[in-house]
Amino acid sequence: MPSHSSNPGGASRVRRRALLGTVVLAALVALAGLAAYLTRDGRTPAKNAAAPPSSPPSSPSAVSPSGPPTMTTRSRSLPVPPKTSDPIAFGKAAAAALWSYDTRAYPQAELRRALHTWLTSEAKYADAASVDRGIPSPVLWKEMAANGQFATAKVNEGHFPNAFTRALQEDPGAITQAYIYAVTVSGKQTIAWKGSPGGAESRSTTLAVQCRPHQPCALAGVMPSVAP
Repeated sequence: MPSHSSNPGGASRVRRRALLGTVVLAALVALAGLAAYLTRDGRTPAKNAAAPPSSPPSSPSAVSPSGPPTMTTRSRSLPVPPKTSDPIAFGKAAAAALWSYDTRAYPQAELRRALHTWLTSEAKYADAASVDRGIPSPVLWKEMAANGQFATAKVNEGHFPNAFTRALQEDPGAITQAYIYAVTVSGKQTIAWKGSPGGAESRSTTLAVQCRPHQPCALAGVMPSVAP
C-alpha cells in the first residue's frame, strides 16, 4: 500500500530545486531544456558519473574564459573550488571536479563533502542533490575501490549557452535577482583501474553558477540536460 512521505527535508529539497529552476529560467527564457528543472523529481540519473574581473558582467559578451584552453585534474586530490568571479572559469573547474574521482585515495563520503563545498552558501539556490547524482553510490564505490578505479578529467572548452546569451542581451537585468549563470562545459573523462590502461570518453554538462558582484563564484547546481 503506497505511503505518503511527510519528510520536511524532502519537501525542502523540492522547493530548492524549483526555486533554482525559476531563477535560471528567468534569464534563460528561450532555453526550453531548463524547464525540466522546475518539475524533475530527482530520479533522473546523471549522465556522467588568471586574474578575474572584479564582478560578473550584466552581459555574457563581456566575459571571456580565463586560463589555458585545457585543464587536467590530478586524480588523488580532493577538489577545491577556485577563487574567481568569472563564471566560465569556475564552470570549467567545477566540471573537472565532477568528472574526477579516485577510489584509491579517499572514501566516497569525503568526495561528496568536498564537492558540497563548491555549492553556494545561499541554501535556497544550492541544489546538492544534482551534485550527488554524479557521484557513485557507496555500494558502487566499494566495488570500484576493490579494483582501484579512478577517473581524471580534461576540460577543453566552456561557454554560455546560445539561448542564455540571447536572453541576457534582450533583458540584461534578468540576471540580477540571483546572479546565476548557465555555463556549458565539454571535455573528456579518462577512467582506469588495476591492469587497465584506461580509456577516454567525451563529456558535456551545463552548470548553474552563481557569481554575485564582489564575491567568488559558487556552484548552484547541475542541469539535467546539456544546453548548446
